[in-house]
Amino acid sequence: MLSPAVFLDRDGVLCRTFVRNGKSYAPRELKNFILMPNSHHLVNLLQQAGFKVIVVTNQPDIGNGFVALSIVESMHKKLFDKTKIDDVFLCPHRQDEGCNCRKPNPGMLLAAAEKHKIDLGKSYMVGDRASDVVAGQRAGCKSIFIDRQYAESRPLNPEATVKSLQKAVNYILTNKLML
Repeated sequence: MLSPAVFLDRDGVLCRTFVRNGKSYAPRELKNFILMPNSHHLVNLLQQAGFKVIVVTNQPDIGNGFVALSIVESMHKKLFDKTKIDDVFLCPHRQDEGCNCRKPNPGMLLAAAEKHKIDLGKSYMVGDRASDVVAGQRAGCKSIFIDRQYAESRPLNPEATVKSLQKAVNYILTNKLML
């Protein structure tokens, strides 16, 4: 039997980002990898409701040579230890490499669905960028946009637009698709 999942973007959803001139940047040092308040509790609520919780994250700073894969893996270990997420799927490629895993492409979600036996039609993608919303839509999920007011294009037709992960989780638990 297939399980529902909530796919979460990492930066700006589960951890803090650095915003300069309206643009969001991922942390590049472990000391700057700071989880959002209540992340553990919110992941736990989703899991108690029957969802697998899987992080899908573009990390082009690896491919661009700005951060070592080992540092990002240490960040993900901290994420596993603090939030008890089910898995992390990561795209380490540069923006110009044309891979299928880089959001807005659905590759990470499709790989997670295959590995974890996920029903994408009963799943959600939660992110703070248009590329997150599009990836979820392309994979067949409902997509929720966390509006952080970045100076970039907003997504078209998300299932919902909210201001925080807390509000996204509240929306999912109130409107969850039949499990």
